[in-house]
Amino acid sequence: MALAETHRRQLRERALDQYGYVTSADAQELGVPAIEVVKIAARGGLNHIARGLYRFEDVPHTGRDEFMEAVLRAGPDAFLIDNAVLALHDLGLVNPRRIRVGTPKRARPALPGTIELVRRNVEPKDLTEYEGIPSTTIARALIDCRGLVMEERLADAAQEATRRGLLPKREAARVSQALGFAE
Repeated sequence: MALAETHRRQLRERALDQYGYVTSADAQELGVPAIEVVKIAARGGLNHIARGLYRFEDVPHTGRDEFMEAVLRAGPDAFLIDNAVLALHDLGLVNPRRIRVGTPKRARPALPGTIELVRRNVEPKDLTEYEGIPSTTIARALIDCRGLVMEERLADAAQEATRRGLLPKREAARVSQALGFAE
């Protein structure tokens, strides 16, 4: 088997865990030379999305692709924040025009108007992954959405998240208290 075919397979396997996306950093971690990524893209099947970001065109699209792309475009250590976390889970009837992504360090990647990058330090206990997408926890997102999302929608989102098992009951109580909702 050709080395290029092995590189392609390695990249595709990683991309399958990332909604079809693969980064230059992924390639480096897998031992695939950057020039090989460029060659694979030139031969077709791997689309160049942004600097250091590619997508295998044969991986089916889902409703979560845009969230993964936003985080990967923002760079290492990036994560979904605020109403983007709620939108990822279809909570609170939010449909943000821009996907809010947080990063603990200064970053200036070229981003489309659909992504808003916010420098934010978040405690490790408030970070997680939902279906492979780095994100703040739902509890943290609900609290951080105060002022961004109507109170009634936040209350409904907290109840729905609890009902669906996305927000443990003890966390729901802490969120309700932080948002000033009656239990």
